[in-house]
Amino acid sequence: MPDASVAGLLRQSAQGVHHRLAEWSRICCTYLGIAVIVTISMSLALPGLRDQALHVHKALLTALAPSSVTSGPLAEVGDLFYETPPSAIAMAIPAAPTSHATGFLGPLRSELPPAPKKGSSKLMSSSQAEALRNYISRKYRVAYDATGVLVNAVYKVAREKDLDPLLLLAVIAIESRYNPFAESSVGAQGLMQVMTRVHKDKFEKLGDGAHALDPVSNIRVGSTILKDCINRRGSLEGGLACYVGATGPSDGGYGAKVQAERRRLALAAGIALARD
Repeated sequence: MPDASVAGLLRQSAQGVHHRLAEWSRICCTYLGIAVIVTISMSLALPGLRDQALHVHKALLTALAPSSVTSGPLAEVGDLFYETPPSAIAMAIPAAPTSHATGFLGPLRSELPPAPKKGSSKLMSSSQAEALRNYISRKYRVAYDATGVLVNAVYKVAREKDLDPLLLLAVIAIESRYNPFAESSVGAQGLMQVMTRVHKDKFEKLGDGAHALDPVSNIRVGSTILKDCINRRGSLEGGLACYVGATGPSDGGYGAKVQAERRRLALAAGIALARD
């Protein structure tokens, strides 16, 4: 009898082990099957998504690098030269903003003649440019190569308009988060969220091919509007309120947001802010 009892216990133990192994095998097979399905699905979906992203980014780089801004592998911004590589990996485009900058502005006067140049914020070392590009690329998820062309364009336009380039970069950050295809619910478009139907004449003055979704054209027209707003209101704070369409004393905190981002840009790049 003792032998029979031992045999029964061994048999029960073996059955228990077999049951557990079978259960673990079933669970492993289930998860393996799910992993296979997910892998196959991703392999089918990702090529299309990757091709679409590369197509969009290629269009962006083409728009950001007209002959008027860059010429060859080195781009010039005043006395600043730094390399702008011809290719990029990818760009993650954020959602369109809800801002409606310049939405309540009427047509502004035409381009102002060039003003005397100030001495601040014209020079940027290669290390500062690198830090500025890294900050924009990381925070706003813009391809690093695209930020080089964008920063060059902003510095060139800012020098022409006698504006602080960090101010323009801050406005772009608040308005569109560096999404050149952004459009608000009231029709403000592009990097600086320009109301195309209101400022159509300004794009026409830039020549054929200029439109609100062209990054360089958008920066040029947006900076013209901002410069005129500052001249109208007599101060940077008033100009920013004008730019966002505020008709009363309050701009809803828009100017404070722009100035805060301007300071963050300066701090990240180690650039001294220009006096307003």
